Amino acid sequence: MSGPMSLEPGGAEQDTLALRLADVRPPRRRPSWARGALDDTTLAIRLPRRGPDEAAVSELAAELADRVGPAVHPYEVAALLEAEGLSASLIKERYGHPNLFSLAAALYEQVPRTFPQPAPAADPWRPDTVRCLLRGVLFALPGLAYLLTAPLWNTGSDVRALIVAGLVSWAWGQALGHRAHLRMATGRREAGRTLLAGAPAGAALATAAAALTAGGGPATLVAAAQSAYLAAAGVLLVLARERLLLAALTPLIAGAAALPWWEPGTLIRAGLPLLALLATLAVTAHVLRTALAVPAVPGATRPRPHWSLPYGLFGLAAATMVLLEGRQEPYAVIVLTVSMGPAEWLLYRYRGLSVAALRATATPAAFLLRSAGILGLCLLGYLLPLLPAALLTGADPVTLLPLAATLWTALLLQAFGAAWPPAVISLAAAACATAAPLLGLSGDAVALALSCGAATGCLVACALWLLGRPAPHA
Repeated sequence: MSGPMSLEPGGAEQDTLALRLADVRPPRRRPSWARGALDDTTLAIRLPRRGPDEAAVSELAAELADRVGPAVHPYEVAALLEAEGLSASLIKERYGHPNLFSLAAALYEQVPRTFPQPAPAADPWRPDTVRCLLRGVLFALPGLAYLLTAPLWNTGSDVRALIVAGLVSWAWGQALGHRAHLRMATGRREAGRTLLAGAPAGAALATAAAALTAGGGPATLVAAAQSAYLAAAGVLLVLARERLLLAALTPLIAGAAALPWWEPGTLIRAGLPLLALLATLAVTAHVLRTALAVPAVPGATRPRPHWSLPYGLFGLAAATMVLLEGRQEPYAVIVLTVSMGPAEWLLYRYRGLSVAALRATATPAAFLLRSAGILGLCLLGYLLPLLPAALLTGADPVTLLPLAATLWTALLLQAFGAAWPPAVISLAAAACATAAPLLGLSGDAVALALSCGAATGCLVACALWLLGRPAPHA
């Protein structure tokens, strides 16, 4: 038989068992002892070596293309094939390759390299819009108490006592809030203990300062109520219980909403703010009790008190500048207070956009350029809505906008842990804005506008210097 013989109907030549005559080689001279032996032709049966089945390999490559393409070495493809359950016998019988690595190399060569980008990660700094807006409203709602009780107290020494108590409460609250957030990283119980010890102490300190200013009398009681509310509200805001605080202020909101159509009288004017205060204190006690019920974290270390000092100093400076603005434009303070909610929202957006810029840039210079654009965009997004709000309330935008820019940029630096630069710059601005009119160098509005404008420039430069590098955002 001169050709292969198929053992299966329709089989290919590679899959047959061939019976062939061995090649007849030319005769050669044999040694003398072998002469005379029989010269014959031998009959040999050979099993031909099977080659790779290209069709089957191509079909497998098409099925696994999305997982083979990103591989950077054939060994990765071999691991994939092993995970798919391909045994050695199956690889030989179906694909015609001697082993797993041979098939993996063939697939690696056949499938083009593709390196798809990873799926975009979720923004870790995505802000809670409703919560930020609610916090802005809650910052302004206590002003309704002054609207209700205004006819009941003297606008002379009483106002001075409330201002002094407010300055102390603002500074203490900023420092206490920072310390509580540091303790929150350890556990909720530890933060609750810090607030339980610090909030009453701050209220007592503010009340004592007001008593020294007013010389006792009813003004001290009003200042004590104000200080107690600010301390309790600070606890609820730190522990993210904004909705409970809003519910506690419901009597105050209802009474102020009825003033245009109804004269409530002395008893109701004094009773509604007192009822709101008692509700706030009760809610705060419940929240603190819940926080203290959480098991303590063993071996927790306490942060050092001086770490929160710059935050308190910034709170004092910010309160002073807002007070100077309120002396000239009371409605501007309302606008500025409500804007603290959008300001907080923009702080989150800045961090989210900075993380996105970190992923999109490849050099420090490119990141600095993009970081400067993000800072300008967020600052502009905060200041632009304040312009029509200032015009609507009759406030001077020339004074309000630099003050708002100073506060927002300082808060941005504090959010990244850079506390001393905004504290020092804000204190210097507050001191200049206070001293310049007393020395006769300029008017109140001009001094505040120039001081805040210079402070904003310094704070923006610090932000670009400190936050224009990839490290703080990594």
